[in-house]
Amino acid sequence: MKNMRTLALLVTIGGLLTGCEAADKAKYGDAKSGDIVAVASGAGNFTTLVTAIKAAGLVETLQGAGPFTVFAPTDEAFAKLPKGTVEDLHKPENKAKLVGILTYHVVPGKVMAADVKTMKAKTVNGQELDLQVNGGAVTVNNAKVTKTDIAASNGVIHVIDTVVMPN
Repeated sequence: MKNMRTLALLVTIGGLLTGCEAADKAKYGDAKSGDIVAVASGAGNFTTLVTAIKAAGLVETLQGAGPFTVFAPTDEAFAKLPKGTVEDLHKPENKAKLVGILTYHVVPGKVMAADVKTMKAKTVNGQELDLQVNGGAVTVNNAKVTKTDIAASNGVIHVIDTVVMPN
């Protein structure tokens, strides 16, 4: 009887995980859905990020072969910035600053969650991110990683709750 309950529990958990996986694929897409830009565009919670990528002229780069690891701030993360910051960054005269911020969220190569450890990671803009692993929780500088391993054909996206700023 105990084995039957254990089996029933495992089947239930398996069903929940499969349901979560299906929900994540519906929300974030999967590697067959396309490159990093396509996956982010389809997710629905990276609208500000995708708009910024377009304003910075980085679409073609992030659609390239890669692979890339993107620490992607959500729309809510961008909303935490001081009022007017996002609008200022989209002005043509601030394009270099926007590119610097966005490329600070990108690490060359494909780094899956299982590969992350406390370390410094060199970003595409040349500066380093401070990755901390503490009790299973991961932070990138001051941002919490809230979702990991969203596959794209040219890399992986990890969702963060705060926009990280380069020096």
